[in-house]
Amino acid sequence: MAMTADEIKAACGELGGWAPDFEAPSISREYRFPTFPAAVRFVDFVAELAEAADHHPDIDIRYNRVRLTLSTHSAGGVTDKDFALARAIDQN
Repeated sequence: MAMTADEIKAACGELGGWAPDFEAPSISREYRFPTFPAAVRFVDFVAELAEAADHHPDIDIRYNRVRLTLSTHSAGGVTDKDFALARAIDQN
C-alpha cells in the first residue's frame, strides 16, 4: 500500500539525502562521483541490489552524477519497498 505524504516525509528525514516528489509520486537522490567510470560502477552496484530486491529504480546518468528515483508503480506511489532499497543503496 502506498504511504501517505507525512509517512514519506518522515522516512526521507530518517534516511537523509532522499527527497520526496509528491507529484510523481516518488523519492529521489542524486549522487556525485569523481569520474564517469566511477558513476557507472555505482550504477552497476545499484543494478545488482535492485535485481536482488526485484524492485528497479529509474536511473539517470549525467557524466559524474547519478540520480535514482524510486516508486512502486503497482501500488501507485511510494511504499516501504522503496525505502528498503534506498537504505540498502546507502548502506553500501
